[in-house]
Amino acid sequence: MTGRACGQRWILCKTIFNGGRSIKLVAEELGGRDYISFNLYNLDSGPALFPCEMSTGKVVAFLTGFQLDPDP
Repeated sequence: MTGRACGQRWILCKTIFNGGRSIKLVAEELGGRDYISFNLYNLDSGPALFPCEMSTGKVVAFLTGFQLDPDP
């Protein structure tokens, strides 16, 4: 899937594991070098976000600003 965030276009790959209890998302900036990668676990104690080699703030800014492209 593709969309826009932070003024750029992105391609995303989302993988769901364990019956929806864990999600892996990787996003790559189209035409650029930036990327976003994280795991989200739905634990009994609540959701837990684990960014991969980046700040939680960067992931949250990306997620709150991301707009999915309309279906063709």
